[in-house]
Amino acid sequence: MEYVRLGQSGLKVSRLCLGTMNMGTPRWKPWIFDEAQSEPIVRHALDAGVNFIDLADFYSTGVGEEVVGRILRRLTRREEIVVTTKVGYDMGAYPNAGGHSRKHIMDGIDGSLSRMGMEYVDIYMLHYFDVNTPVEETMDALNGIVRSGKARYVGVSTMYTWQLAKIMQACERHGWAKPINMQLQYNLAYREEEREMIPYCADQGIGVSVFSPLARGLLTGDASSTRNQTDLFTAQMYGDEASLEIAASAARVAAKRGVSAAQIAQAWVLGQSGIASMLVGADSPAQFDSALAALNTKLGDEELYELERNYTPCDLINDYTAGKRIAREPRAPRDEFAQGKGRAA
Repeated sequence: MEYVRLGQSGLKVSRLCLGTMNMGTPRWKPWIFDEAQSEPIVRHALDAGVNFIDLADFYSTGVGEEVVGRILRRLTRREEIVVTTKVGYDMGAYPNAGGHSRKHIMDGIDGSLSRMGMEYVDIYMLHYFDVNTPVEETMDALNGIVRSGKARYVGVSTMYTWQLAKIMQACERHGWAKPINMQLQYNLAYREEEREMIPYCADQGIGVSVFSPLARGLLTGDASSTRNQTDLFTAQMYGDEASLEIAASAARVAAKRGVSAAQIAQAWVLGQSGIASMLVGADSPAQFDSALAALNTKLGDEELYELERNYTPCDLINDYTAGKRIAREPRAPRDEFAQGKGRAA
């Protein structure tokens, strides 16, 4: 396992981060694993050297934190792992059940720590940018949580670059704890964050963690999986022709290598500059092993062209563009990949 400092902080994290959205209760979504199914995956990740664990209060509406918290207490010592959880999405049907108000953030950290059975979280993250709450109110509350010891650091996820800049300016102006981690969606089929967010994070010393490196399962080449058949967001985000052609290119490169398409897609992410860590949401220990193999998979120039040639600009993926994104068209293949243009390898 490789370890890197997260941004300009002193915190060292594994380059692979265990994503836990698929752990909790299938009553929330049909592709979620229960505790017994989740534990072997967590154990395998820890045995492989992973020290970075990602959660959110929203996952299984709190049950995810309970399940993963119990597993971690059984398998490892608290000081040996870096745990992050997120706050923002509604946890109920009452006023102030979500958002980034001082009230919900204060309620949120106490609820998360209680469910996880922990005294502190290493990184407490905003799940998105709340346009209905003043930035000063949100960041002052997070700064208070850091000063209280309930969180060691602050992080953010999924927003426009100007929104992160607004957060950073408020923290600079008031001397509050700044975010050390930006968690964003990034993969072969979605690269818009290369334009502003990733360079901005590099400039500001913010570590970048990538989620959905397999485009919510599209880049595995397994269209029959429970996730791909039941997760409607996959079709909304990656249902255009360009995304399908990108998945086909990953399958072709993988076939020539004799490895899985997932390994190729993950290797591409890990090979990009400015990426500190990659979240891995594995359904089995074997799936996690493809990410481990990706750490040592170096892609050649022709492979990179084949993987990247279908990409065209697209609308950002965030809470504000849901249902409004416009499909895009791919480019033609060339050289050795020009033969046999079908999607199958």
